[in-house]
Amino acid sequence: MEKSYDSNLAIHVSVVTIIVNFVLSAFKLAAGFIASSGAMISDAVHSASDVFSTLIVIAGVKISSKAPDKEHQYGHERMECVASIILAIVLAITGLAIGKTGVDNIMHPENLAVPGILAMVAAVISIAVKEWQYWYTRAAAKKLNSSALMADAWHHRSDALSSVGALIGILGARMGIPVLDPVASVVICLFILKAAFDVFKDSIDKLVDRAADQNTEEKIRAAALSVEGVKGIDSLRTRLFASKVYVDMEILVDGNLTLIDSHRIAEAVHAKIESDFADVKHIMVHVNPYMQENG
Repeated sequence: MEKSYDSNLAIHVSVVTIIVNFVLSAFKLAAGFIASSGAMISDAVHSASDVFSTLIVIAGVKISSKAPDKEHQYGHERMECVASIILAIVLAITGLAIGKTGVDNIMHPENLAVPGILAMVAAVISIAVKEWQYWYTRAAAKKLNSSALMADAWHHRSDALSSVGALIGILGARMGIPVLDPVASVVICLFILKAAFDVFKDSIDKLVDRAADQNTEEKIRAAALSVEGVKGIDSLRTRLFASKVYVDMEILVDGNLTLIDSHRIAEAVHAKIESDFADVKHIMVHVNPYMQENG
């Protein structure tokens, strides 16, 4: 029995963030031009890139939620990992672009202008909105165990950090220290690159059949041993398949039982683990005979 991926929630969250990002980008772009703030214009472009990244998330979620077919008998969940990797690359490119702009402005401070008050207001609004988007998307990602949504959440957080940098730069420029803007951009670049690396590493782990963490395996083992008739566990292997876990287990049952009774115990173990662990998509239970000499 396989469990379905709730793609409706992921798509709903993504559509909400696209609408918010579109409105926010237009507002920041207008504020940047009106207030003569290059930092705010760059920040608006960064917000616009979030629309692109969220479209990638929607595509990844839609494909990963497709039912298994003849060519993909284990489903399409790994397409979400592919979407996460693309988002990690976009995140890294965004961070590097912010860092490069910061370094260029440090090297050429004469190009820095003194922005108007509207740019500062736009930066404050952007920080609040993007931080809300981060927590909103992160909550859904945690609920669905979605690496693509989590990557998009970090993209929102990177935009919030970008807006913090823009705000510091605007305040610094208005206080006579315009170099604070590019310095903040370089620091923000490092935070964004760290987030991109974490998202990329998590996605790669899920693509190469990495085992579930030890705590999860111990809980699965305990759940199986709690089923009446299970005398022990010969082996337990797990592998991450995108956001899901596959389990292969060999249990020990009384060797004197009939095949039907042994099979009934195996089915009970199967049902117990799938009901107790939402992330387990599939479990294979093999029965080995338990004889007195095994004890």
